[in-house]
Amino acid sequence: MTLTRDEKLARFAALHRPGDPLVLWNAWDAGSAAAVARAGAKAVATGSAAVAQAMGFPDGEALPLDLLVAISERVALAAGDLPASIDFEGAYSADPAGAAANALRIARAGAVGINFEDGVVGGEGLHPVEAQAARIAAIVGTCAEAGLPLHVNARIDLFIRAGDADAHASLIDAALERAAAYAAAGAASIYPITLADPDLIAAFCRACPVPVNVFGPPGGAEGAAALAALGVGRISYGPRAWREAMAGVEAAARAMHG
Repeated sequence: MTLTRDEKLARFAALHRPGDPLVLWNAWDAGSAAAVARAGAKAVATGSAAVAQAMGFPDGEALPLDLLVAISERVALAAGDLPASIDFEGAYSADPAGAAANALRIARAGAVGINFEDGVVGGEGLHPVEAQAARIAAIVGTCAEAGLPLHVNARIDLFIRAGDADAHASLIDAALERAAAYAAAGAASIYPITLADPDLIAAFCRACPVPVNVFGPPGGAEGAAALAALGVGRISYGPRAWREAMAGVEAAARAMHG
């Protein structure tokens, strides 16, 4: 069976079910995407840190955009009939039109989704709510007009930038304000990255107008089940697969070289 792009997008959207979440063990290249697909995944997604580091670059849009587009195309091809989503960081542009043009390149590479963050890449703080909503709206509108609509997973960086988990409760209202604005602009899911307290996750899921993506904890299926019970609609693991794979390579090399 060969699915059309529209069928892959529809399938990807339908997999975001609060209480029965899509689980994404993030890949970083075509080989890892194929391995994830063979393991029975329902979709394939990349993590920006792993993609960059696998090519010898640090995270934070240091990976050249042209190279990221090429990798995205290979990942989408390796995913086959599975939907593919690309971690696109800040879309390589603070300008709405520039972000939209860049996102369209990812859509043309075969991806049906992107992860798009509101933190200022390489700088301090977050983009203002209105500015980030304008970038989301531009991406969604431009790609739809080109006949290549994208599922935008809008990442909220308030919690990761705060650092201290004790401050997370005080940030929930501001995060939900962002979530509402991003959803209104066309985001299909929301990612409050590093929000980890179960009560706060449950409250966020109840109030968020679209499915919520949470960074997966250790614990495999048991940990995922716990998040599902909180109403989470998507679970991703960022660079965890990459780190575990590289640790295995290093351990095997040490054993070989003594």
